[in-house]
Amino acid sequence: MTETVTLTSGERQQSDDLFAATASARFGDAVRARSTDAASRTIGLAGWLVARPTLLVAVVWLALVVLAAVAPQVLAPGDPLAGVPAERLQPPSAAHWFGTDQLGRDLFTRVVHGTALSLQAAGIAVTVGLVLGTLLGLLAGFVGRWVDAGVMRFADVLLAIPSLLLSLAIITALGFGTVNVAIAVGVASVASVSRIMRSEVLRVRTSVYVDAAHASGDRWSRVLFRHVLPNSAGPVLVLATLEFATAILAVSALSFLGYGAQPPTPEWGSLVAGGRDFLRSAWWLTTMPGLVIAATVLAANRLSHALDLERRRAR
Repeated sequence: MTETVTLTSGERQQSDDLFAATASARFGDAVRARSTDAASRTIGLAGWLVARPTLLVAVVWLALVVLAAVAPQVLAPGDPLAGVPAERLQPPSAAHWFGTDQLGRDLFTRVVHGTALSLQAAGIAVTVGLVLGTLLGLLAGFVGRWVDAGVMRFADVLLAIPSLLLSLAIITALGFGTVNVAIAVGVASVASVSRIMRSEVLRVRTSVYVDAAHASGDRWSRVLFRHVLPNSAGPVLVLATLEFATAILAVSALSFLGYGAQPPTPEWGSLVAGGRDFLRSAWWLTTMPGLVIAATVLAANRLSHALDLERRRAR
């Protein structure tokens, strides 16, 4: 027989209070556990960086570069286009950290305000190379046959042409300007990205979970974008960090040749070019922007190397 238990209103109230207290306690424990996990991850990341001093320096430098690009007035509140003729060609000092140029403009202010344009051009170049290279490599590795052969022959043609000459040819067709320079640099990097992506897709498409997706009747587009692409993107993203450093160098080189931003707009490559006529009398005009470019490239390379090592350990 089934015995029916009837609770009085007071007992029902006590039961509800007990349930609410238990639920509140569990919710509090979950919140505290989540906070503890987040804190432990933060401490772990900080310890990981402290154990690698060169990587820590690289991350700090890149953070300053990003700050200079996003909010240049924080680091250099002055006007990059305003100059004081009486202070022209002054060497680095406490008043002018990077010295002044031939028009009396503070070089540190111009370098800081030129960061945004340089990083913008490098970002556009990396985005163009990453998107086009990923799509070509994805199709070549997944479809195979004549698509693979055609894409790889196209990549071979791009690799056979020096990247600087290829960029110059594209700029000649598109015209001068920072955006056109960035697009040209991005197109020149498509071949390397596509080859890396193709090799990863060839590895992933023979995996068990891809075969299971095919056997379950998934469409090829679902298999491609749900299974193959996410599991092939790791090396490409690491390569994108390395390509960002390469793009900074390429954009600066083309701006140095006069294809990028035109004076008086501050940009790292054009700043180096602007001081080449004063190498004997004002060495800082080329040295200081050049050191900033070199430090940024080295920091990006160090970060890319660290990310690649972590990716290899996680596999």
